[in-house]
Amino acid sequence: MEGTLALALNNLSSPIILFFALGVAAAFARSDLSIPEAIAKGLSIYLLFAIGFKGGASVASHGVDSTLIFSLLAGVVLSFAIPAVAFALLRVMTKLSVTDAAAVAGHYGSISIVTFVAATSVATTAGLSPEGYMVAVAAVMEAPAILSALWIIARYGKQSAEMEEGLIREILLNGSIVLLVGSFLIGWITGEEGLELISPFIVAPFQGVLCLFLLDMGLVAGRGLREAKSVLTPGLFAFGVLMPVIGSVFGLGAGLLLGLSPGGVLLFMTLSASASYIAVPAAMRVALPEANPSIYLTLSLGVTFPFNLTLGIPLYLAVSQVLTGG
Repeated sequence: MEGTLALALNNLSSPIILFFALGVAAAFARSDLSIPEAIAKGLSIYLLFAIGFKGGASVASHGVDSTLIFSLLAGVVLSFAIPAVAFALLRVMTKLSVTDAAAVAGHYGSISIVTFVAATSVATTAGLSPEGYMVAVAAVMEAPAILSALWIIARYGKQSAEMEEGLIREILLNGSIVLLVGSFLIGWITGEEGLELISPFIVAPFQGVLCLFLLDMGLVAGRGLREAKSVLTPGLFAFGVLMPVIGSVFGLGAGLLLGLSPGGVLLFMTLSASASYIAVPAAMRVALPEANPSIYLTLSLGVTFPFNLTLGIPLYLAVSQVLTGG
């Protein structure tokens, strides 16, 4: 327990967490601090490109094996299954409608790439070397949760979800997925030589760009919390903290069964614990326009995201190290 608390305190004092906290504090203080939308989008593009390329280069040096294939399959299965658990929990802990509960559940089967990047940074700082192909696992866990949420609403809702023509294509061709997968493939093709050529661009500046991006995320999260206090009931808040812990247990089981390294187990736990605030909200606006965005965005970005950054990741790191002997 003392080791976990030490890890949490160390993580809380890291630049990426402090910049996120600065953003939240500035938003609550109603400061006019802001990151222009174009720059924020550019930071997001950089992070997706860098993490994807580095992951692909790592796979090139590692090679394709059965562990990689089974890791991808496990990611898809978890992304489909976790929304069902989240939906059942929401129906017990809250008074949300079937539509709102299904929309929220879909966010918790998908992933937060920024949380994944932060966990990768923590793993590296702790001296761990996660499997590079975990980037590919992150990519395949984006879309299945959306389809799972649509199945839930069609199964339990009073009316079927609108499966508008082209929705599946829109999900699979979401910009973040395309860039992450594309960069991964390019990194895989070019390997270590390709990484060496552009390492001054994607290695050294990475932490600084991540700090700026999390400053912007803090501003967005803080403003969302400030403006949506009425929807954040005690039950919803408790769900936003409990669900990532439950999801991490699924990720832990998958990582241990696959025989991943301590860093790989940490990342699988983080992916299973995180909640989307980019791809899934965009899909929900199309498929479930009657769902309340202030509920699912406040939970994913205002509650679960900061919980994972400050307390969740150190907890997942401690557990992965203890159970893998790392």
